[in-house]
Amino acid sequence: MNDISIITKYFPALTDRQQQQFIQLAPLYKEWNDKINVVSRKDIENIYANHVLHSLGIAKVISFVPGTDILDVGTGGGFPGIPLAILFPEVNFHLVDSIGKKITVVNEVAAALSLKNVSAEQIRAEQLKGKYDFIVSRAVTRMKEFYGWINNKTKRDSKNSLDNGILYLKGGDLEEEMNELKRPYSIYHLSDYFREEFFETKHVVYVPL
Repeated sequence: MNDISIITKYFPALTDRQQQQFIQLAPLYKEWNDKINVVSRKDIENIYANHVLHSLGIAKVISFVPGTDILDVGTGGGFPGIPLAILFPEVNFHLVDSIGKKITVVNEVAAALSLKNVSAEQIRAEQLKGKYDFIVSRAVTRMKEFYGWINNKTKRDSKNSLDNGILYLKGGDLEEEMNELKRPYSIYHLSDYFREEFFETKHVVYVPL
C-alpha cells in the first residue's frame, strides 16, 4: 500500500517533495478512513492505483499551466483534486462537497501535506459564485445533470492546451449518457496511458464550455 512505484512508473519526473507527498497519502487516508469512510474498505489497499493514479489520468490529457484555477466537484475525500494538486503545485484547486465530514478529511490531508494550493469548502456546486478554468470530478452523477450544476462556472478566456471546460473521470460505455447532453465532447481512454486492468473501462470525458 505504501509503494508509489505505480505513480513514478507513469510520472517519472516527480520531484523529491512530490514523491514524499505521494508516499504520505496512503497512511493519511488509512488513518482517516478508520474514522470517516471516504474510500471503500476493500479499496484502501489499492489506493495508489484505484484512486491516486486514476485521479492523475486527467494529467495525461492535459498539463495545466501555472495559475490555472480548477474546481473539483463532489470531491469526497479529495479525489481527483488532492493528487492533481501534488502534481501541479502552481495550479489552484478548490475542492467542494456537500458532506462536511468529507471536507474535514480534505482539509486535514492538505494540511498534513502542506498543500498551499488547495482550498476546500462544504457547499453544493450550484451555490458557488466563482469562475474557473476547468471543472473536474469523478463520476458524481450523469453528465447531463452535472452539466446543469456547473455550466456557468467557467471563465471565458482559455490559456491551456484545451479550451476551458469539464474533465470528468467516468467508467463504462458512455455513448448513451453523452448523447443526452447534446454538446460536443471528447473521450480519452485511460487504457491508452495506463496498462493496469483497472483502467480498461475507465475514461476522461472532456466537454468544452
